[in-house]
Amino acid sequence: MAKPKSIAGPELLPDEPEEIDVEAELDALARRYRRAGGLGLQLLNLIGDSAEGLLNRLPDDIRARLDRVTESALNTSMRAANGSRRVIGDQPDWLNRVITASMGAAGGFGGLPSAMAELPVTTTLLLRTIQGVAREHGFDPDAESVQFDCIRIFAAAGPLKEDDGADLAFFTSRVALSGATVQTLIARVAPRFAAVLGQKLAAQTVPVLGAAAGAVTNYAYTSYYQEMAHVHFRLRKIAVIADIPQEELLEGLRRRVAKPRIKRAG
Repeated sequence: MAKPKSIAGPELLPDEPEEIDVEAELDALARRYRRAGGLGLQLLNLIGDSAEGLLNRLPDDIRARLDRVTESALNTSMRAANGSRRVIGDQPDWLNRVITASMGAAGGFGGLPSAMAELPVTTTLLLRTIQGVAREHGFDPDAESVQFDCIRIFAAAGPLKEDDGADLAFFTSRVALSGATVQTLIARVAPRFAAVLGQKLAAQTVPVLGAAAGAVTNYAYTSYYQEMAHVHFRLRKIAVIADIPQEELLEGLRRRVAKPRIKRAG
């Protein structure tokens, strides 16, 4: 068991030292990571289409400007999320999922126009949720490095990507973005998050399902990004507590995620 150490640094809130079993923690994080997209795959089964097929539902002009819309939404959301923290405290994970599901239902009720209008609001709520998870794990959401990581969470593939959890690219170290501001990161993350939001928008326009698809989609997205945030910030805190390079921990997590799962008989 690793020896506990004091938590310190400008991005960390005051905290009590804790003992930690690194191997057990990585096992738990791998399980959490692999479960994260489960609801999204259930959603695909409900809608009866693939993620790529959903994107093809969108009009050409919407797909063409989705990157710009997403970058604008991320910028607006960062300012709104930071400002709202001074007015409204962090909410439990379950309540955040309920709120965003309600927003998705409202967005899906009016089809694509209302879904587009709902997009920046949902993005703000997702970012607030991620900031709340960061704080839960002892990080200061007002610190620029933590804001940087909150935006990086959106570089995850999204809950509608049919994958076995092998995509850990957004967990990699910040070496490639050394010196980058949050604004620069937003510009880099926007195209990938745009593809994720495109799937969400398209799901909300599925005939008949309408508001129900919007609610279920937003619930899946909120659950997914909450789980990604928990994995990300817990991994960072383990690195601080156990004094182990994050790259080394990430490699241990990657091995566990890639390990084939044993299906139970019956």
